[in-house]
Amino acid sequence: MTTKRLIVLSAPSGAGKTTVAHHLLKTFPQLRFSVSATTRPMRPNEEHGRDYFFLQRDEFRQRIERSDLIEYEEIFGNYYGTLQSVVQEALNRGEFLIFDVDVKGALSLQRAFPEDTLLIFVAAPDISTLEVRLRNRRTESNEQIALRLDRAEMEMGNKDKFDEVLINRDLPSTLLRAEEIVRRAIEGAPEQHTLFE
Repeated sequence: MTTKRLIVLSAPSGAGKTTVAHHLLKTFPQLRFSVSATTRPMRPNEEHGRDYFFLQRDEFRQRIERSDLIEYEEIFGNYYGTLQSVVQEALNRGEFLIFDVDVKGALSLQRAFPEDTLLIFVAAPDISTLEVRLRNRRTESNEQIALRLDRAEMEMGNKDKFDEVLINRDLPSTLLRAEEIVRRAIEGAPEQHTLFE
């Protein structure tokens, strides 16, 4: 397989995607986190271009019209998305990017950059395990958990569209397997579609 420079992680909420992404960033110094664009206000300690590209709503909409967003969505009144120009510039410089996006965003990235994209789906062993993990976070109401679980069913239904599927039963093993997948992609080793149990 050719070297993959865009490593895209997707998962239902609570499956462990962000933990996997942070681990990969520490393990592979050549990986850089892809910075998204947003219309939400900048928070204290945030920096334009490091945490997000903070855009005015009009500019974000203009970029949508110019097709400069590979994927985007509106969440609680603010837009979030991936800028095509930023990804293209990184590829032109030979950089490796890692993305932490939803299923729709992952598939959009693959359509935009089919030769450069590796899609990794991180899944909990089952919906009941996912529910336990969401409840243990103690950050969402029962209603929010129910919405996340409904969405998880849809996301799990799309996992076969991904190059690799990681079933996160045990975090240390999952992190090791994620390393193997990414090392193979970076080095351009032979492709294997793998379901890691």
